[in-house]
Amino acid sequence: MVQRASTYRAVHAVGPGKLELVQKPLTDPPPGHVRVRVEACGVCHSDSATVEGILPIEWPRVPGHEAVGRIDVVGQGVEGWAVGQRVGIGFLGGACGYCEYCRDGDLVNCVNQGYTGVQHDGGYAEMMIAKASGLIAVPDDLSAVAAAPLLCAGLTTFSALRNSPARAGDLVAVFGVGGLGHLGVQYAQRMGFEVLAIDQGGERAELSKKLGAHHYVDASTTDVAKALQERGGAQVVLATASGGKAVAAALGGLRRGGVVISLGATAEPIELSAFELLFKQLGVDGALTGTPKAGDATLRFSALSDVAAMVETMPLERAADAYAKMMSGKARFRMVLTVA
Repeated sequence: MVQRASTYRAVHAVGPGKLELVQKPLTDPPPGHVRVRVEACGVCHSDSATVEGILPIEWPRVPGHEAVGRIDVVGQGVEGWAVGQRVGIGFLGGACGYCEYCRDGDLVNCVNQGYTGVQHDGGYAEMMIAKASGLIAVPDDLSAVAAAPLLCAGLTTFSALRNSPARAGDLVAVFGVGGLGHLGVQYAQRMGFEVLAIDQGGERAELSKKLGAHHYVDASTTDVAKALQERGGAQVVLATASGGKAVAAALGGLRRGGVVISLGATAEPIELSAFELLFKQLGVDGALTGTPKAGDATLRFSALSDVAAMVETMPLERAADAYAKMMSGKARFRMVLTVA
């Protein structure tokens, strides 16, 4: 007779900046939830909200919202998901289905939706419990490691571009070729946009071209707005990791009716010119991840068009090292934990 495990390994935060590897008791999922055997989990900068206590946290808490694995147990009342099915769990923990936003189809802004790895334990673990309404289907032709960073960095950039006013052939600029931007360049190129990558320094020029960018602008030596206007102005500027000043400066590079979409959550305020907003009908928008259906589309599109994150893997027990490398800015470009 095979003895089933009663515990599982997890890495949880116990205080600001403190991660510990522990054994946790294995529990069954409550109604409406599933238990997932995790195979890989991305390490995202947003995990600092948990590890550093930026958001109100009840410690200990397991971080991680780019988890990929297989359903181990299906809870009562769950329909449409089966044991053994490959799934991903992103930042949004699953919509309630009954608040005014859910009733209007706006699942991203559900007011009763917890954040994975913040209000409830995430994917830095061998097992995790997830709400069925937040699950994302993982196609067979994506490995767990390849799929993990696409559940947040990929979903955010893909959704922002797909929902933007840009159309095939339009000029789209990606500001910052890093963890988000290196995926944004790939998605923009595969969607048929004319892609201009913007970063600091000439060393990112070659990388940008390899990723699919048609043009590169070194923001440390070139007036970004002028460079964009020389090409007719951008329909969209995707600001992936820039502070408020960079976002404001990008406004000058937009064509009439263009929009800057800010993805970088920084504390620096964005100062805007009301004159430009009014007379050029410009827009400034933000994008917070996407719906589970958009997650499905992100993974399918990535597999079909060969969009892939540049990743470095570390085993679960080295989660603290992976987190430290990500926070130091030395990751090129996404850290992924692998679970044996």
